[in-house]
Amino acid sequence: MPRIRWGISLGIACAGLLAQGAWAACYVVYGPDRQIAYRAQVPPVDMSRQLHETLPLVAPGGTMVFNPSSDGCELTVNRLPLKTSASTRAAPVRKARTRRARRS
Repeated sequence: MPRIRWGISLGIACAGLLAQGAWAACYVVYGPDRQIAYRAQVPPVDMSRQLHETLPLVAPGGTMVFNPSSDGCELTVNRLPLKTSASTRAAPVRKARTRRARRS
């Protein structure tokens, strides 16, 4: 009987430890230039969707990191949405000049 109680207690303790690891306490988004663009305890995107669908909308070329610890997350940084840099933007399309024939 004591073995069963010990096993149940150990199982509950393991489940509790694993459940705590699933929660992130700090979200950090790095821009394409590797500078911090966002840091807070609230996620900057909808976490019910895939990150590859939502993160490029607010931080094109960015990377998001989750941290289970809230250390360093006390000061909130929010520079979102990021603008795309000139190197990642497509060059503007210029219309070709056309010469008009002169009327005589």
